[in-house]
Amino acid sequence: MDHAADAHRTDLMTITRHVLNEQSKHSESRGDFTILLNHIVLGCKFVCSSVNKAGLAKLLGLAGETNVQGEEQKKLDVISNEVFIKALISSGRTCILVSEEDEEATFVEPALRGKYCVVFDPLDGSSNIDCGVSIGTIFGVYMLKDFKELTLDDVLQPGKNMVAAGYCMYGSSCNLVLSTGTGVNGFTLDPSLGEFILTHRDIKIPKKGKIYSVNEGNAKNWDGPTTKYVENCKFPKDGSSPKSLRYIGSMVADVHRTLLYGGIFMYPADKKSPNGKLRVLYEVFPMSFLMEQAGGQAFTGKQRALDVVPKKIHDRSPIFLGSYDDVEEIKALYAAEENKE
Repeated sequence: MDHAADAHRTDLMTITRHVLNEQSKHSESRGDFTILLNHIVLGCKFVCSSVNKAGLAKLLGLAGETNVQGEEQKKLDVISNEVFIKALISSGRTCILVSEEDEEATFVEPALRGKYCVVFDPLDGSSNIDCGVSIGTIFGVYMLKDFKELTLDDVLQPGKNMVAAGYCMYGSSCNLVLSTGTGVNGFTLDPSLGEFILTHRDIKIPKKGKIYSVNEGNAKNWDGPTTKYVENCKFPKDGSSPKSLRYIGSMVADVHRTLLYGGIFMYPADKKSPNGKLRVLYEVFPMSFLMEQAGGQAFTGKQRALDVVPKKIHDRSPIFLGSYDDVEEIKALYAAEENKE
């Protein structure tokens, strides 16, 4: 046995160790957030395992069908939602849960309540499972001072009030990217240990990128600034090289690439979806929080994304996020359009 190698394998920065280190910097901390995060991580591990077995286990597209035992089989996104709801409630640290899968918010019963609201999309991009494209879980966390008398307004807060946000991507490897408000760190699941190991310390997005990411199939319905920006990406007026187009169609995968390589990810408003398509609370806010923490920007076409105040839990918004300079360009185009009017 190679004892030296085994010893090295145990001296790893796991996600739990990382969060405990962060916790020790705050003397008033009681470990509630660490417990909550452990339950989120457990949910991610379960979903990762289920996604890997999806084709074999016939979990695909079977919601509403029954198996040979007469049990109803469920789609992976339904299972993922149940896993996260149960994991979050059983942590004893949550009070309101908002899921993309549920029409109404879940108010945790008083005996199990804690001070955190969690907003999440349990399986973003689940329509891509059949073809093996990376999919993921997105989550954001708010902290409430008073969680005895709860109303929906407690969770309808701007994204800048979040205390943490992240996503877990299930692809060629299982990656969890997390920010607790002091930078962004990336962890990769080591299947042999069942632990998320710190592999991307203090992620910083490049100031300018060479990639733009947008569904060009919607181009005929775009507004002027978006059309002009994409035109500039393809046919730059300043003699620089054109940007490359990369669009996976799974938000977690597209944002993950943008975060690591730089560039811009866009889901603009258009004539078909005048309010945009992505949901504010559990898609736009967490990803915008991560982008800003990594030194990038997030913009809605009208304002900083994290300043938006949602009116309903499933509100939608346009979004442009990514490298600082690239988002500045689209902001300038919107400002010019506004001045014309």
